[in-house]
Amino acid sequence: MSKNLTFRNATIEDLPEIVAIYNSTIVSRMVTADTEPVTVEERQNWFNEHDSVRRPLLVAELEGEICGWISLESFYGRPAYNQTAEVSIYIDERFRGEGLGKKLLNYIIEKSPSYGIEILLGFIFAHNEPSIKLFERFGFEQWAHLPSVAKLDSVNRDLIILGKNISK
Repeated sequence: MSKNLTFRNATIEDLPEIVAIYNSTIVSRMVTADTEPVTVEERQNWFNEHDSVRRPLLVAELEGEICGWISLESFYGRPAYNQTAEVSIYIDERFRGEGLGKKLLNYIIEKSPSYGIEILLGFIFAHNEPSIKLFERFGFEQWAHLPSVAKLDSVNRDLIILGKNISK
């Protein structure tokens, strides 16, 4: 992976590409519980819920081209949980398998304190072993196992919640 990787806050002009990257993961049934592609219009409110001060949506660019994105979203939406955020990582299929996930996760772990985040959570399907291994490599531990909470193509799927206290 080139050292020319940069991160920046996403703009509304980036939303079509963000949605395209997201939609490219749906068919695998490994990453998201969506079963059909979403539209840019459907993701507009989600985009607007992010803010660069506390809950950013960041794009990663390589040579000026968006190659992935990472977001922090509030956990459970109540004030006592303000220091906790769910992290989501999505990588353009042309850049998968090149170590970009490591760079994205490392970046957000390092930046999280500046967003007031002490606890990071990853919600990952139990059958998504590559993502589980990625998060575990960075010290995330299994904090919850929710059996059969999703049904993808008539197959019950477990959800694992991995957590990391980055304030320690």
